[in-house]
Amino acid sequence: MCEGRATFREEQRFRLWWAWFLLAAASGFAWSAFIYQVIAGKEFDDRPAPDWLIVLIWLLVGLGLPLLFISARLVVEVRGEGIRFRYYPFHRRWHEIARADILRAEARTYRPILEYGGWGIRWARGGKAYNVSGNRGVQLEMVGGKKVLFGSQRADELAAAITRMTES
Repeated sequence: MCEGRATFREEQRFRLWWAWFLLAAASGFAWSAFIYQVIAGKEFDDRPAPDWLIVLIWLLVGLGLPLLFISARLVVEVRGEGIRFRYYPFHRRWHEIARADILRAEARTYRPILEYGGWGIRWARGGKAYNVSGNRGVQLEMVGGKKVLFGSQRADELAAAITRMTES
């Protein structure tokens, strides 16, 4: 549906320093437990967990979670016939919003935690949000009353590109 060249493209990654800090702490703990108990063969605690559980925690928290954070990114493109977006690795394919479905676009400052419960792909009373960091974005008002918010480090440019696309 959204054919042609993109008139606007933005790719964002997680940049929340405190989330990276928490990830490093959790991952570091999982790695230490794995190395100490499974590799070195020492008991990690007075009542150690079985090795299979330590390995599972290491796989999920020590490897999986960091890989998820590293690979996660939101890509938004404005094209002639609509908006294309993909939130890696959660979307297996591009998602599209047709130009005819957009009533208006407004760049705004929002409160990610209070309005949407945080960052990521979020559903809330205010609509659906796709965001990775920050508190600026573009709120789309759709035909039928639905709202979609795209977090953006270049919110004013994104809103202007969407407005140009809908008016053409």
